Amino acid sequence: NWLRQNGYDVIHLREEGLQRTTDAEIVKKATKERRTILTCDLDFGDLMATSGEICPSIIVFRLQNERPENVNRRLEQVLKESSDALEKGAIISVEEARHRVRLLPI
Repeated sequence: NWLRQNGYDVIHLREEGLQRTTDAEIVKKATKERRTILTCDLDFGDLMATSGEICPSIIVFRLQNERPENVNRRLEQVLKESSDALEKGAIISVEEARHRVRLLPI
């Protein structure tokens, strides 16, 4: 996976047998482990918006082209341009030609 190849400490829920975990539990786990959630599920953004919390950060992919090379290209750009926001706590919506950063809490 691109993230691991580039030195990021990554956990996939499936690797830990947690693929059926609720969104709220995923947020709790990510907060405890100081991780950023990468997802296509828009519910995570809504959950964080209503929680008033500042972590974890969420990167939400809203791409037409979900091929791995396109996702990786967009992710690389987001990480380069928005690492400070991710450290502070943010929801980042990633589209084909742009991404939008909203700092938490919303």
